[in-house]
Order: sequence, then C-alpha cells, then structure tokens
Amino acid sequence: MMERAFAGRRWIGVMSVFLMAAGIANAQTQRTSLEAGKHRIDAEVAADEQTRQLGLMYRSHLPPGQGMLFVFPSSSRICMWMKNTLIPLSVAFLDEEGRILNIEDMTPLNEESHCAVKSARYALEMNRGWFAEHGVKAGNRIEGVKFLSAK
Repeated sequence: MMERAFAGRRWIGVMSVFLMAAGIANAQTQRTSLEAGKHRIDAEVAADEQTRQLGLMYRSHLPPGQGMLFVFPSSSRICMWMKNTLIPLSVAFLDEEGRILNIEDMTPLNEESHCAVKSARYALEMNRGWFAEHGVKAGNRIEGVKFLSAK
C-alpha cells in the first residue's frame, strides 16, 4: 500500500511540474501578428529569459498558422534545440530587419543544435514544413518583428 501511495504522489508531482510549465507558457507570453508575404502568423512572443528557455516544451500540439517568436536582447549566433519538445518544428532565424537568414527542420526530443548561419536577433518556430509549404525561404522578410524587444 505504501508503494502505491508513493507512486500516486510521484505522478501528482510530475503532473504539477507539467501544469506549472504549461501555465507559465500561457500566462506570461504575449501574442503578435506577423506576416510572411501574404501569409499571416499568430505568434506567441518569448521575449524574456524564462519564456525563451521554456519555448514550446511539453506541448503536444501547435495549431496551423501559429508559432513562437523568440526575441533576443541583441544579435548573436543563436542556436535552438528540441529538448522536451514534442512537436516537429521548423525554425527560421531572422536578422534585425526580420529577413530570414536560414531555416532548419528540427526533430522532437532531440538535443542537436540548429544555429543561425550568422548573427540573428529573432527565431521563429512553426510546425515542421510550414515555411516550405508556404514558399517562405531565406532572404524573405517576416513583417512585424522589427519593433519587438527583449526584456
């Protein structure tokens, strides 16, 4: 009986951490509307250290046309990974003006780094293949990022 009670408490503890992480993601991220050519993107904005670290971790679904825009304090060689991320994603690295430097496809639950080819200020994660399916590629501009700043 003691083992069963302990297992139940452990499960509640794991669920509490999961719900807390999901609550942080939903409660503290702002949203913005971006445009990639004629395509509108509804993006959560991860502009502080806490939301950038959590990103899209632990989520099982990302609705079509939605993504997460990571806003960094300054341009640098940004790298992203998929630790604890369940959704297959593509990431576009953007410069200060919102121009796409490169796009990388990422595999769920993988800690391989995917990096900008040169200094980037933003990273936009979308469902894997979204950029290719919509004809969005390196050199294109994502409108709406220019006035967002990191905290």
